[in-house]
Amino acid sequence: MDFAVKYACLSKNTFAKGEFSIVPVRYQDRFEIMKWRNEQLYHLRQVRPLSPQDQENYFSTTVAGLFEKARPEQVLFSYLKNETCIGYGGLVHINWIDRNAEISFIMKTEFEEKEFQKHWSIYLELIEQAAFRELKLHKIYTYAFDLRPHLYEALEANFYTKEAVLKQHCCFNGLYKDVVIHAKINDPVTIRPLREADKQLTFEWANDSLTRKNSFHTAPILFEEHSKWFDAKMQDQKAYYFIGEVGSQPTGLIRFDFDASENACIAGITLDPRFRGRNLGVEFLKMACAELTKCVETEIIAYIKKDNAASIKIFEKAGFVFLSGIVINHNKSLKYRYQGAK
Repeated sequence: MDFAVKYACLSKNTFAKGEFSIVPVRYQDRFEIMKWRNEQLYHLRQVRPLSPQDQENYFSTTVAGLFEKARPEQVLFSYLKNETCIGYGGLVHINWIDRNAEISFIMKTEFEEKEFQKHWSIYLELIEQAAFRELKLHKIYTYAFDLRPHLYEALEANFYTKEAVLKQHCCFNGLYKDVVIHAKINDPVTIRPLREADKQLTFEWANDSLTRKNSFHTAPILFEEHSKWFDAKMQDQKAYYFIGEVGSQPTGLIRFDFDASENACIAGITLDPRFRGRNLGVEFLKMACAELTKCVETEIIAYIKKDNAASIKIFEKAGFVFLSGIVINHNKSLKYRYQGAK
């Protein structure tokens, strides 16, 4: 059948992280999805196995009708590794007045045991992009039978909060089970000036193993050294330091130090390890560069180790362009200049 490939309610329809992506649910995946649903009836609100005719009817009537709606009751996606479907889910029971929706997701059954955490984490990051950035929902949540405790571990590792337990709310194999609800609020991403109270937290971030590896000085930092450096930066009129926050939680440090030899500010960013991989670095860096240019007229330069692919990606997405290669402390590195947010 002629099946749509874009949702009218989304300006962006594909969300990707490396080799994984979610795309508007594909007609070609319908029978694989049916197979997984039938294999995993125990945790789904599905009373009986689906037949091929059931699935065909569902896709040709219910699903096909979602694509042109400005406010569909659900937005469904195929979860892909490269171009192969390995899962299915979306935002269901969308409440457009209160701007919330339930998260739905199943993965290829063979992944349930060994790759559960991995795929839930990737999927949550992708579905949050659709929910929060595109649809501007305020809250998303899961409604899960108390049958898979490893699901709660995956949710809480991705900063979902357990909000409620509905006691003995569903019947499974003759026994009544609880339903557990986890949720995440679309907290605003903001920046603020560095404060004295940030000393301990920035010390912990600075000594994270990956942060030290990607630094031009890789040795661990003693607190006395950090404290002296921090106090000096708080007094330095040519140092512009910002803390990035999600909601009210400090999440990263964005720093600009004036370099007289470059006649420019040198940019750097450090993220709380728990918040890496969520595109926050790009957002923080864009906002901090915009704030800096309000305070002072200056070029903004960045030096990044050549093998630090994650930082290179952050800076390029934030509007930095490559200038040249350079060696710093015997490390092959790259020099970038800020040209404005994309």
